[in-house]
Amino acid sequence: MENFILILLCIAIGYGIRRLHIFSKDAATTLNQFAIYISLPAMILLQIPKLSFSMDALIPIIIAWLVMTITAILILYLCKFFSFSKEITGSLLLVAILTNSSFMGIPIINAYIGESALPYVLIYDQLGTFIALAIYGTFIASYYSSKTEISFKIIVYKVLTFPPFLSLVVALFLMGVEFNETITKVLSSLASTIVPIALVAVGLQLQFKLPRSEIKPFSVALIVKLVIAPLIAFGICILFSWDNQASIVSILEAGMAPMITAGAIASMAGLAPRLSSAIVGYGILISFPTTYIIFKMLSF
Repeated sequence: MENFILILLCIAIGYGIRRLHIFSKDAATTLNQFAIYISLPAMILLQIPKLSFSMDALIPIIIAWLVMTITAILILYLCKFFSFSKEITGSLLLVAILTNSSFMGIPIINAYIGESALPYVLIYDQLGTFIALAIYGTFIASYYSSKTEISFKIIVYKVLTFPPFLSLVVALFLMGVEFNETITKVLSSLASTIVPIALVAVGLQLQFKLPRSEIKPFSVALIVKLVIAPLIAFGICILFSWDNQASIVSILEAGMAPMITAGAIASMAGLAPRLSSAIVGYGILISFPTTYIIFKMLSF
């Protein structure tokens, strides 16, 4: 419950600050930069070394990557079909693909299924969306934020010098290493800032009335993220005859709200910041009833 309250409170605080003109106009950009350059690398360094691989945990990993791949292809097709701009395409390739598998996933799935489901939540998050955020998210932000022709060499350079990706590389070399208490506390303190800071930034950019030109990409993103993605996960489970707790958790995870950090990356990269924040903010609110519906359907 405290996670839900924090989510709504931070978005409301950001929205109130914008309405009262308390912060400067570029405050959202500054907050997003802090989240991407400090908070996210700290979280990566804290969480990735804790991972361990198990053959019994393949279902969430397979579903996570297949859902992200298929929805990314679908978003690319829809963006081309509707002639969306490069900035909007980049935004949707982040916020309509990457799911809020931990901050939303953990409390919601714990409430619906119980603590026995949490290991599958963490596997889906850490070996699925978290790694995708560092690699795929970096690539999308680098490629679609460029205002000029961009070469493969430039993309590689941007990816390799992006702090979250550098943190991932370092963290992978540290897998199995147990940090001392001081380092762990410092990383935990920095990592814990990502959600409130990113959500306040979402609130700062949130508008209840979107321009007419943004209604279509907004609708496409949320339909793909909250409806089509869990249907794809459900189809994968039917295809492979998976009918267990791991598959149910994975379907629910696929239908979670857009990832908060994905919205922060999109905004920081200049990929339709207002639209990106609206998709994340409204996506969080709408995901409460949609995930409940998905769970009830899976329970029959």
